[in-house]
Amino acid sequence: MKFGVVVFPGSNCDKDMIYVLKEILKQEVVELWHKDTDLQGVDFVVLPGGFSYGDYLRSGAIARFSPIMEKVVDFANQGGYVMGICNGFQVLCEAGLLPGTLKHNNSQTFICKNVWLKPASNDMALTANLDTNKAYQIPIAHGEGHYFADDATLAELKSNNQIIAYYSNSNAEVLDSANPNGSVNSIAGVCNAGKNVFGMMPHPERAADENLGNIDGRAFFESLLKNLVPA
Repeated sequence: MKFGVVVFPGSNCDKDMIYVLKEILKQEVVELWHKDTDLQGVDFVVLPGGFSYGDYLRSGAIARFSPIMEKVVDFANQGGYVMGICNGFQVLCEAGLLPGTLKHNNSQTFICKNVWLKPASNDMALTANLDTNKAYQIPIAHGEGHYFADDATLAELKSNNQIIAYYSNSNAEVLDSANPNGSVNSIAGVCNAGKNVFGMMPHPERAADENLGNIDGRAFFESLLKNLVPA
């Protein structure tokens, strides 16, 4: 599998993502600069976390108009796999590849800590091999992670099994007290209707190396690799 990791001015999780994909998962990886207009024949595009273009205007609002994103949008619309983590999730929402938007955390502060995620279903490659009754410990690091969508969109997300995971406690119970940022319905990530575009605020790449004492995030990547069908 050939992965392309997009690098925007202000990206700061690109090297982490490349390390996990290349060194931990033994996949081919290329860097895609924000001014590039060639995806180099990749099978999967990743938009990493960080502060693209300084998060001016809104997080992801400027990155959405970078030259590379025109190609990413075309790639996704043709069935190509795309995943955005944290700032990458924000970019995908701004680009219209994912429903909803990301707002400021309810606390109005930047939050950096470990949280627990309960997979919502096994109906997509990212979660197909995960235990929906188990909580996975994954770090977050964001100031605008409050996922929001209107009632009609939320109903559609639920009925189509487009919700990736919910914030939960360590017992996989979805409770308001376990929601770190106020996301509606405790949603931590969503995919598109075609289930080839994924976005989540937590950072699985920061929980994939045994040296960090937590490999819960590796399960998400391993599920992807086992269930991907390249376009």
